[in-house]
Amino acid sequence: MPFVEDMRDVEVIAPNFKRRLSGVTSTIIQLVPVQNRLGQKVATLGPGLPGDLPAMRWRDLPALWKAPGRRPLRIWHARRNIEMLPGILLRDVLRMKLKLVFTSASQRRHSAWTRLLVSRMDAVVATSRKTASYLGVPNTVVMHGIDVERFSPPADKAAAKAACGLNSGQKFAGCFGRVRHQKGTDLFVDAMIALLPSRPGWSAIVAGRTTPQHAAFEAGLRQRVRNAGLADRILFVGEHADINRWYRALDLFVAPQRWEGFGLTPLEAMASGVPVVATDVGAFSEQIVGGAGETGILVGPDDLPAMVEAAAAFLDDDGRREAAGHRGRSHVTANFAIENEARQLGLVYAQAIGGD
Repeated sequence: MPFVEDMRDVEVIAPNFKRRLSGVTSTIIQLVPVQNRLGQKVATLGPGLPGDLPAMRWRDLPALWKAPGRRPLRIWHARRNIEMLPGILLRDVLRMKLKLVFTSASQRRHSAWTRLLVSRMDAVVATSRKTASYLGVPNTVVMHGIDVERFSPPADKAAAKAACGLNSGQKFAGCFGRVRHQKGTDLFVDAMIALLPSRPGWSAIVAGRTTPQHAAFEAGLRQRVRNAGLADRILFVGEHADINRWYRALDLFVAPQRWEGFGLTPLEAMASGVPVVATDVGAFSEQIVGGAGETGILVGPDDLPAMVEAAAAFLDDDGRREAAGHRGRSHVTANFAIENEARQLGLVYAQAIGGD
């Protein structure tokens, strides 16, 4: 890990105090390099992060009594309770030169403890308008973004399928993410079991990690697929670090979550030129465009008949599917590039420091 040599060069600290990989950790991993590329001088603090991210050591904490080189204060950007509380202690008890920023993706009323912590922040960021409605304090909505170069359409769709070891003559619907009940993987599988027998030109892909506590859930899904005689057309391909290649092989993406904090997979699919059918959870309603600018279709959570109907509308209409894919790519590049997220956070930081 490239540890920071001179703390005067650190203007923003991104603490990560949870070892287990989560959506929050993934956000830090994706965002910090972009923020630094834009000159925001961010260093991480804590475990569970890749070795190529700039990081400060615990022994560097005393440096926070001094201002960084260019600004009168540093930003401590927390994303969890366990990161807000230390920030409050460093600022209010130890009197370190910090302003505290908190990002929330939660879409429920916070506990009294969390509300107390949030009330002590200098600035609060919500990742969606839906999240903002639960906060009860002034906040700024900054939607997550993605790398629109990494997630991009293939020059040759057939070649993209072949590169993943797939039949280049088939069309594929996909569901990517952790395999578990909350993510609705069973809804996707059941939808494909309903749709594929009468559509021989289509197959389906389930990609994502299955943790040990959800192994029985996945085993049950595989058995349902075998019972339906579709084991050669509904493929479980596991977790892939190069998931962008698998998006390029798709013709339709389904995000069947029962609950979600924000959810990046529809953005990754649309950036790859793939239309989306998604449940109305998380920030999906703020990502996907319907009507004349259609990039996908929203359905109610846990509504299998609606999901089947929406997926069929794309499976059976090549023109509609391709047009939605093109519009999705344009929509994401214009509104959800990760550079936009980093720039908006930079404005939040500047305003927090300016409010001293």
